Amino acid sequence: MTQYLLSVHFDEGHTPSDEEQQRAYKAVDVFNQELQSTGAWVFAGGLHPADTATVVRVTDGDVLITDGPFAETKEQLGGFWIVTADDLDAALALAAKGAAACGGPVEVRPFQDIPDA
Repeated sequence: MTQYLLSVHFDEGHTPSDEEQQRAYKAVDVFNQELQSTGAWVFAGGLHPADTATVVRVTDGDVLITDGPFAETKEQLGGFWIVTADDLDAALALAAKGAAACGGPVEVRPFQDIPDA
């Protein structure tokens, strides 16, 4: 089994209505329950808006801390799931369900294998 990051992206310029948000919350709860009941669930979380982010950089030992998101773009990471799946096709099928639930695009990326120590 491979672990995959399913990252939810959204347009910060679009503010969903309360009705849209409530529908998404309920649909995501159902999807989360499905992931948990099938054993695919590892971890998931929603994020506060990108303007709450803090970026930490280290150059030659000097630490620079700045406000705001790392990427200067209107599309931002809004949340994520970490799941286990047999293969990419299975992960893509889970991502399709997640995208339908949250109403936004979901990017799928496998985690790197950790070499034996």
